[in-house]
Amino acid sequence: MARTLIKNIRLYGEATSDVLIEDGIIKEILPKIDAPAETIFEGKGLCALPGLVDMQVHFREPGQEEKETLKTGMAAAVRGGFTTVACMPNTNPTLDNADILKTLLKKIEDIGTCRVLPIPAMTKGIQGSEVCNYSEYKKLGILGVTDDGRGVQDDSVMDKVFSEAQKNNLVVFQHCEVESISHGAPIHLGEKSKQLGVEGQPGSAEAEMVRRDIELLEKNGGHYHVLHLSAADSLRHVQNAKNKHLKVTCEVTPHHLILADVDIPASNANFKMNPPLRSTEDREVLQKGLVDGSVDIITTDHAPHTQTEKSKNLNEAPFGIVGLETALPLIYTHFVATGKITMKRLVELMSTNSKELFKLSNGSLKVGDKADIVLVDLEKEKTVSAETFASKGRNTPFEGMKLKGWPVLTLFEGKPVYKDATYEI
Repeated sequence: MARTLIKNIRLYGEATSDVLIEDGIIKEILPKIDAPAETIFEGKGLCALPGLVDMQVHFREPGQEEKETLKTGMAAAVRGGFTTVACMPNTNPTLDNADILKTLLKKIEDIGTCRVLPIPAMTKGIQGSEVCNYSEYKKLGILGVTDDGRGVQDDSVMDKVFSEAQKNNLVVFQHCEVESISHGAPIHLGEKSKQLGVEGQPGSAEAEMVRRDIELLEKNGGHYHVLHLSAADSLRHVQNAKNKHLKVTCEVTPHHLILADVDIPASNANFKMNPPLRSTEDREVLQKGLVDGSVDIITTDHAPHTQTEKSKNLNEAPFGIVGLETALPLIYTHFVATGKITMKRLVELMSTNSKELFKLSNGSLKVGDKADIVLVDLEKEKTVSAETFASKGRNTPFEGMKLKGWPVLTLFEGKPVYKDATYEI
């Protein structure tokens, strides 16, 4: 029986406790535990949180390993305190059939540093025309479908997506973008797009698809989840659907909560993501949603690209930024340390809500749960430096920002999978 003992940690940053782990399961949580253990970590008052969950990451494998691999993406996840992540299907080839999913799942198991849940494509090749075989997905234990990177444009195809997803008990994860409105523009439509002389896309490009999809959900039933929601009107549609008791949930990213289009430096593609950074008014509505509960979870939309790609101008560079290694300190520094939300709310948004909404079998830092635990230093301030990232991606808009709340130790099912070498614990 393998035993690990963690001493003198503050659960959720509050009561000091010891935690005893046996064979990857939390056996005891008490003010003081004196028990033999093969491994002992001295927490020295570090904050202990349940392992974080990110329901939207891009690990680029197969086919785009120059940007990220499963191994480097999983390393970035655990360095950021994440023990469970959901990876998107816009790889090459696309994750749209059982054979490619089986190969991917085997690689994930072999690496074994965190839990990775593939969310395969809604439509073949993410082309928005032919619905994939969802019963095939369900046999593999898949929890949902998405064409992330593109929203399904055809109403009749999306109607069938909802119908087939409902039959197979799969969550519909939608990237909401009406392409005839957005025109694939690199940033939000506003004063900044005019100032930089580039085309902009309005928030209605997102909100209109959210509205349409909620109508289709009402017709078909099921669970609809809005990926990386960014526009105030989109959140209002979600709030209205919740008031009608429809199963609608949504996520917001740290960058949409902290930055706005006015923050974009001239032609810096590390500020280019899809959906784009919106107006300060949109950002304020999203921040209110953190407090009032209309925002269900926070995700990173971790999207690594090569430095060569991201060195291009706003029109030519690809959409996307990395986020796994900065998400926790960003949310802690900007929202918990400032008193806007509590640590309990942070844990809901970044861990436990995902476990409940998507019926995940992860640990929640309770006796009997899997020992998915992250120890965090809430006091030490560090500066974001992309050169230190475990991810292959260096494309962050937060370079040079000083933050608190950095992970120090991450345990996945009781195994240490990340440790900050500058700490003695």
